[in-house]
Amino acid sequence: MRAFLLFSAVLCVAANVNAQPSHAAGGDAKSADPKAAMSALASKMTPAVIDRALTSLVKLKTIAAPNARSNATLGNEREGNGILLAPRLVLTIGYLIMEADEVEITDHKGRKLPGKVAGFDSQTGFGLVRLLAPAQGEAMSLGDAKALKENDPVLALGAHGNMAPAFVTSKREFSGGWEYLLDEAIFTFPPIADWGGAALIEPSGKLVGVGSLYVRDAAGNGSGMPGNMFVPIDILKPILDELVADGKRRGASRPWLGITTFEDEDGVNVGRLSKQGPGDLAGVERGDIITAVGDTSVRTLAEFYRAAWALGNAGVSVPLTIKRGRNDLTVTLKSVDRASQFAAKTSH
Repeated sequence: MRAFLLFSAVLCVAANVNAQPSHAAGGDAKSADPKAAMSALASKMTPAVIDRALTSLVKLKTIAAPNARSNATLGNEREGNGILLAPRLVLTIGYLIMEADEVEITDHKGRKLPGKVAGFDSQTGFGLVRLLAPAQGEAMSLGDAKALKENDPVLALGAHGNMAPAFVTSKREFSGGWEYLLDEAIFTFPPIADWGGAALIEPSGKLVGVGSLYVRDAAGNGSGMPGNMFVPIDILKPILDELVADGKRRGASRPWLGITTFEDEDGVNVGRLSKQGPGDLAGVERGDIITAVGDTSVRTLAEFYRAAWALGNAGVSVPLTIKRGRNDLTVTLKSVDRASQFAAKTSH
């Protein structure tokens, strides 16, 4: 039955591919054929692999602390997916569990199990949940995201049978306005519904990415191809043991400024400020355009983040040049460790 469903989905994807404009490969005739990639997925991924992988997915529900800063953008009730790494350990995307007061998962057998936040890493965006009782399902093995190439066939999986055959449209830098930067993220087409915390697996069934976002240009070439952004699993591997043992990565933290930005033809625009965060306290305002960090000019989010992080660890002073209307101003922010701003739990 799984094989039939997958094959049917592959045909739909292939039809959509034919209807889409030129994608990540930019129409290069030497590129692999996405339709062929979908056929390859159907032939390589056995029903046993799919069934085993689906048992690894859990439904995740969280309620954030009432005074959580992240409630302003994420809401206090959040739902998504998680991936079993062990019977009591679940991997997910971090925004689902950030400042979570209550955590519950539903495994593939429909059993509801309580859990607690076990680890969070703002640099990668990964989060871990430790369950108070073991879930039923297979632990998913970690694969090699570096080995993925454009047009490679993959399968996106969510809880309770949610799956979407897809192909890799691009692997490229990603910058998010919440002070987040990946040197290389994985982009896929078509998008999967309920992408947060979804598993991206390669044909052997190993995990290569965790679902983060819906994007409107998965190819990255302006073609308007919708898809998803997945965080590559390779950047979890060096810190996984630290997250399990300590709840966070070891070593100094990056400076956090509490500024949400977006990028356009004017440069780096301030969209919102975290109340009583470093930017707010320094007098940065919504609508300001950040033009420099110290002596370094910036016009993109990536340039802004790298310049700020290059100044030192959390606690370092970060001088910004901003354009406000016709005026150029200089403000200095006292950065903090982002985790120090998280709301305290009200339940234990």
